[in-house]
Amino acid sequence: MEIEERQQLTERKKAEQLELERIEMGTADKKSQGFMNLIRRVHGMVENSDIEKHRQSQDYIGAILSNSRDIRYREISIEGMYGEWVSVNRAHMKKYVILHCHGGGYSTGSSLYARALTSKLAESTSMDVLCFDYRLAPENPYPAALEDGMKAWNYLMLLGYGARDVVLTGDSAGGNLALALTLRLKQEGRILPRGILLMSPWTDLTSSGKSFQTKAEADPVLDGAYIDRMVQAYAPGQDLTKPLISPLFGEFEGFPPTYIQVGENEILLSDSIRLHQEFIKANVSVKMDICPGMWHVFQMSPLKAARSAMDKNAEFIFDICR
Repeated sequence: MEIEERQQLTERKKAEQLELERIEMGTADKKSQGFMNLIRRVHGMVENSDIEKHRQSQDYIGAILSNSRDIRYREISIEGMYGEWVSVNRAHMKKYVILHCHGGGYSTGSSLYARALTSKLAESTSMDVLCFDYRLAPENPYPAALEDGMKAWNYLMLLGYGARDVVLTGDSAGGNLALALTLRLKQEGRILPRGILLMSPWTDLTSSGKSFQTKAEADPVLDGAYIDRMVQAYAPGQDLTKPLISPLFGEFEGFPPTYIQVGENEILLSDSIRLHQEFIKANVSVKMDICPGMWHVFQMSPLKAARSAMDKNAEFIFDICR
């Protein structure tokens, strides 16, 4: 990214943080509307029709949002795939580990962009978090990301972790990947992770949920046209009802405990609600929180609501790791 573009992003980010602080001091109604308008501007700042610039902008924002001396990042190579360990700079739990699948519609996103979440996961749980840069579409469509997810999983097994030592997490398309990875492990008759944590998961690439219509005006981040582009990039010519592409249509019997967080104001709301219903039918231990006034993967934001949501994520992880 050009130096001038970086400076513009930094200046905008400072202005947005000041506005966030001002909004949080307002009334509930004004706060809700202010948040929506602000997130629309932030998303417009990051999104770019040039996919390489879009990716670079996301990485830069991720670096800004995760700038903390309390977190240590260690780069690794997993059979040639970039990955990084995210850890707190203090004594912390080593028995369990978090494997995080980043979001970005399968076409953007990276470990660097995901630091806005992985650093919070590491800090709130005192566990090590592994994030990996799976291959992106359209250069590498399905099943490239899933193959790379299996590579990251097998890497943890080779390090000596057992499947029951791993908590699988994912946001947006990363939530899709976390579910697809678990379905693949189940198909292969392997032991499943200890638990699954999903933030605004993208579970249905057929876009058949009602919220695509009912939340179209409210969603400040996603719209149907963007989702259609991501689907075409990731799964061109594929049967979109295939469970490893749209996990909503999978068989979930035997799945580990799962916690789902989704924003009230996002078009993917139905993706979470319907997944929750399918888990209940399959007798899976599942909990879902629909977060009032929130948007797609709001947990990345430097807001009180985001901190509260991450605290709940940590509580879920602590509960299943007792």
